[in-house]
Formats: sequence, structure tokens, C-alpha cells
Amino acid sequence: MAGNWKMFKNESETISFLEELKPRVADVKDRDILICTPFPNLSRACEAAVGSNINIGAQNIYWEDEGAFTGEVSGSMLKAIGCTYVIIGHSERRQYFGETDETVNKKIFAALKHNLLPIVCVGESLEQREKGETFKIIEKQIKNGLYSLEIGHWEFVIIAYEPVWAIGTGKTAT
Repeated sequence: MAGNWKMFKNESETISFLEELKPRVADVKDRDILICTPFPNLSRACEAAVGSNINIGAQNIYWEDEGAFTGEVSGSMLKAIGCTYVIIGHSERRQYFGETDETVNKKIFAALKHNLLPIVCVGESLEQREKGETFKIIEKQIKNGLYSLEIGHWEFVIIAYEPVWAIGTGKTAT
């Protein structure tokens, strides 16, 4: 079970929520529980989750380990504070920040290099769905995203179907 908080909750709200959540999910053993908080809250969220069954993940990663990349965060930085997962290729990142299947591919490799579990988002637009291109689009996103990734690493990649046409519309994917 994963929750992406997008750009909601400040640090104190994050910690309060996690403290309330921990006892409620303490007995959940048959699935992973994951919260992906905004970057400023990650370090404290990771600290607050220690000793619980709650994992903390990032909402983005950059493919370089360091350098003059203002506003970006590397896999080594995420791992150092205790992150275990990272969302890659979210539709909002693709729409607003121009992420492509190729940049998703680089980010997957960066995540795996630092033992972070990548959650790779795939999905089609309403126009693509109406044209009957759903499977073609998703297949392309997965093939390009996982390009040149050794089969032995596929088991560490989580694919999340995110029908772009359904986000915020009230329409359900059936």
C-alpha cells in the first residue's frame, strides 16, 4: 500500500500523521506500507518510521550522484536518510517537467544502483484510451523504461498503472 502525498503536509503534519498511523498498521505483516512525502519532510519521516513497518519513499530521483543540478536529489542522498522506495515517471512529472521514457530509464538505474525500489508509473491519456492505444502506450513506457535492464533486476522494479485520464476526473478505470 502506497500513499503519494504530492506537495501536501509540512514536516509537523507529516510526523503527527506517522505517529498516528504507526499503531494502526503495526499488525500488518502481509504487505508493505509506504508513504512518499515531499522532499523537505523525508529525513524526519524516515526517523519517525524507524522501528515500525512503515517505509518512506521519495517522489523523484535524479540519475547523477552529484553535480551542478539545482533542485535535484540523488539516490545516494535518499538512501543516506533512510528512504527505501522512489516514485519514477509519475504522470505529473511527465506532464509538467517533461520527463520522458528515456529519463525514466536513467532514474530506474539510479534507484537500483543505490538499492532503492523504483515504483515506475505508466498510463495513458484519455485521447490514447479513446483511440484504443492503452496497451500500446503502456508497453512502450515499460519497454523504454526498462531498456537494457538485466532480467535479474526486474524483480526489484514495481510497475504502477496510473491511468492519466482518470486522475482527478471521478472516472474509474474498469
